[in-house]
Amino acid sequence: MNTSDILIIGGGIAGLSAAAALSRHARVTVLEAEEQVGYHSSGRSATMLHYALGDRLVRALTLASRSFFDDPPASFGEVPIGRRMPVLVHARDAELEALNALQTELSAFAALERLDRAGVHELCPLLKDDATHGIADRKGIRLDPHALLQGNLRQLRGGGGELHTGQRIAAIEYSDGAWTVTSGKGERFAARVLVNAAGSWADEVARLAGVAPLGLQPKRRTIITFDAPPGTDLDALPFAKTVGDELYFAPESGRLFASPMDEVPSEPCDAQPEELEVALAAYRMEERTTVKVERIHSRWAGLRTFTPDHHPAVGFAPDAEGFFWLAGQGGFGLQTSPAMASIVESLIAGTNWPVIDVQPVALSPDRFLAQHA
Repeated sequence: MNTSDILIIGGGIAGLSAAAALSRHARVTVLEAEEQVGYHSSGRSATMLHYALGDRLVRALTLASRSFFDDPPASFGEVPIGRRMPVLVHARDAELEALNALQTELSAFAALERLDRAGVHELCPLLKDDATHGIADRKGIRLDPHALLQGNLRQLRGGGGELHTGQRIAAIEYSDGAWTVTSGKGERFAARVLVNAAGSWADEVARLAGVAPLGLQPKRRTIITFDAPPGTDLDALPFAKTVGDELYFAPESGRLFASPMDEVPSEPCDAQPEELEVALAAYRMEERTTVKVERIHSRWAGLRTFTPDHHPAVGFAPDAEGFFWLAGQGGFGLQTSPAMASIVESLIAGTNWPVIDVQPVALSPDRFLAQHA
C-alpha cells in the first residue's frame, strides 16, 4: 500500500496546484484517472486571465492570482506560462447599459480603457460596424494550460510528491483515522487527509466515500477553430467577448477560435462537441464579425463544473473527518489556481490566509450541506 500524508484525487489544475503547494509541508500523492494530467477541463480551456468572468468573488481570486502569472516561481522553468493579450468587451448601442454596468464592476480589479467605435475597430478590425462601444484591458494574459500543469507537477515532484495516472477510483473507505482509496487496478493508497479535486466527478467521489454530495452540475462548452480572413494580423488581435455571454473569439495557432459560450448541462463524461453548438459558434461569429467560417478545422468541448451558487467549494467536509472539498471552479479554474492553491495550503497546512477580500466561510462546503440538513 502507498502511504502519504495527503492524498489528492484529480490531476487537473485544481489538484496539481494544490498538491504543489502542499508538498512544501507534507508527503503528497495525486491520483489521476486518465493516463495524462489535465485531460478533461484543464487541457481544453480557452485559458484567458481576465476579469469579465464570474462575479466579485471570482474576480478577487483572479486578482490574487495575478502576481503568480506575472512572475512565476523559478521551479516552473523557462517555458512561459502565458503571454500578454488585450481583452476587449464590445457592445452594440442596445447593449450600452450592460457595458456601463460591467465597467463599473471591473474597474476595481483592472485598469480599463473606454473605447468608442473607432477605438473598438482599431483594436479588433474583424468586428462588424454595429460594435460601437467597448472596454479594453490591455494587460490580459493568454495562459498556457499545459505549461501550468507541468510547472505544478515539477513543483510536486520537487517536494517529494508523487503522481499516479491511470488510477480510476473503485472504492474509498475510512478507518482508524485514515482514508484508503482502491483503484480499478487494485492498487491501494492511504492518507489521513483526502482532497476531492475530481472536477466533474467530485460528487461521485464523495458518494464513494460516504460523504454527502454538494449538487455539482457539469456544463459543456464548445470551441471551434477556423481560418482568419487573408491578411489578418493575428498577433495584434485581442481576446474579444460580447458584453453578454454570447460569443468570444481570439487568435489560436495561426487561426481563430470561437465559442458560443454554451453551458449545456451534462453528466460527468469525456465531453464531445455537438453539432448544434458547433453550428451556433459559427453562426454567432458571422453575426458579430465580418469573418466567414467556411471551414471548421477543429472542434472540441470541455466540462465546466459549478456549485449551486457558482462559487467554488473549498474546505473540510462537516460530515467526514479528513475529507477535503476542492470543487466547483466553473470556467475560472486556471486563472484562479494560484490563489486557490494558497487557500488550500492555508486550510490544511495552517499557513496565513492569502486572499483578504475572500473569507473562508464564502468558500466552505458547509453552505450547501446546511441547505439539505
